[in-house]
Amino acid sequence: MTSLTISEPVVGSASSAYSIRDAVESYRRSQLLLSASRVVSSPYSGLTLRTDDELESADQDEENLLTPRLGARSSGDSSASNLDWDEVDFATSTYPSLEQHNRPSGVNHPEDHLTSLTGHARANERSPLLLHVSQDAPLPITSRRPSSPAAPSVVGQSTFSQTLFNSTALLLGIGMLSEPLAFSYAGWVCGTLLIMLYGCITCYTAKFLAGIVVSDSRIRSYADIGKKAFGVRSMPLVNFMFCFETFSVGVILVTLYADSLNAIIPTFSPNTYKLLCLVILIPSVFLPLSLLAYTSLLGIVSTVFLIVVVFVDGLSKFDAPGSLWNPAKTSLSYCSLEELGLAFGLFMAGFGAHAALPSLARDMAEPHRFNEAMNYSFSFATAVYAIIGIGGYLMFGNDVNDEISQNLLQIPGYSPVLNRLALWMLVVTPLTKFALSTRPLNIALEASFGLDDYTDVSEANQKPSVALAREFNLSLKRILIACERISFVCLAVAASILVPNFGSIMAILGSFAVFVLCVIGPIAAKMTLDKKATTVDVTILIGSIVMALWGTEAAFWSTTR
Repeated sequence: MTSLTISEPVVGSASSAYSIRDAVESYRRSQLLLSASRVVSSPYSGLTLRTDDELESADQDEENLLTPRLGARSSGDSSASNLDWDEVDFATSTYPSLEQHNRPSGVNHPEDHLTSLTGHARANERSPLLLHVSQDAPLPITSRRPSSPAAPSVVGQSTFSQTLFNSTALLLGIGMLSEPLAFSYAGWVCGTLLIMLYGCITCYTAKFLAGIVVSDSRIRSYADIGKKAFGVRSMPLVNFMFCFETFSVGVILVTLYADSLNAIIPTFSPNTYKLLCLVILIPSVFLPLSLLAYTSLLGIVSTVFLIVVVFVDGLSKFDAPGSLWNPAKTSLSYCSLEELGLAFGLFMAGFGAHAALPSLARDMAEPHRFNEAMNYSFSFATAVYAIIGIGGYLMFGNDVNDEISQNLLQIPGYSPVLNRLALWMLVVTPLTKFALSTRPLNIALEASFGLDDYTDVSEANQKPSVALAREFNLSLKRILIACERISFVCLAVAASILVPNFGSIMAILGSFAVFVLCVIGPIAAKMTLDKKATTVDVTILIGSIVMALWGTEAAFWSTTR
């Protein structure tokens, strides 16, 4: 009896430890997928999406290849793992790449046939232009094995609860800080309608994107969906939108860090703190991806803690301003059309997680329950955004700052220790998330400059001069990559100095990028793939285009004030 009594809590503790460890590992994997999903492939990579009939007619057995291509890497791998110090090749090792489907192993390609005829290896930059083919050499008789069905889709690893947690964590980000400002611009009526409308629309489009990924094992990312729906001609636009979104997030993180630190220590200006952060941000962009994924956990902790602090402050104070018991002056409707346009972008910015949601669907062990997870996740995120927006608007009214955290230290009567702790977390969180959030753009830039093409070449048969030249080229590429990443950090800091208004940058991000990537793009893809346009889809598309244009113009005008 004694041994049984002692063993029960041990088993329970071990089970709890495993559950926590699995949850943390699942969240880390979701961050890797988020970073991978924003790495868009080149429109000229030669990858094409074949039909199911073409895939079924292709032999999937690699033993039929006459001359296997040793050391070949897919384009997705080269773009996702371009640095030696990145320890893991995220996402691409889990799911079959598009190139694996587009180059069936049982089909003879011209380059393989030439190899079998000549006996020479595949041509490279040192190969002679003319090859001698013996006339006495017998032509090989190639045979094709019967067609086999396409490879089954890979089963994911995340459970329903883990997917629910990961998707909710992706939705609840720094966009929450500007929700009270959005309510002050839109007023009670329009603000409540907009946040509920955006939550429903983005949930609807997220389900559609996930449905494409789950039904087609060749699709791995948002960019692949765009290529399937609109062809390779859409890739430059997709590239630009992802790059703009990623760069805007980097600028917002720098601004949030500097504003929060200035609120705590007003000795120096925010611009001075932005310059000082280069000492931390530049080394962080060279850290391995496996380490950066864990640092993003701090973002969840700071988000939850800030929500608690806001309502503790509001309930602990009984006189205005800053009290939930005695609300500040608010407005029922919007004051101007420009402010209403700004509210469009501020509300939409909080729902910009669609780049990673298709990858989460692929990583789910029960993908048929993904829609159910999205219902819970978007409902919870919308409720949290509404609560923090309504609470902050009641506490500070039309005098609310761009970031509600800035109001916490300006109101006497609050707990200084609690509020300073919340702001210190907002100082540290952007510094830890900057490298992971901007990594996809760094990879895209390095790919465009030709710095990501590393080839695994055996040096066994190489001359010392050739090996030395390759080592020199590799060292030169590393130097250029370092220069590119340092320049990118400096550019993000410079943009934050030029446009210091947190609300304006957030409104531009929401109106210009998030509307296109999360609503307009998915709805247009749905119409294209379904070859029909429902009344609901047309209404959403037209309304989103109008609000995106309206909000973008208002946001850009706000930067000039």
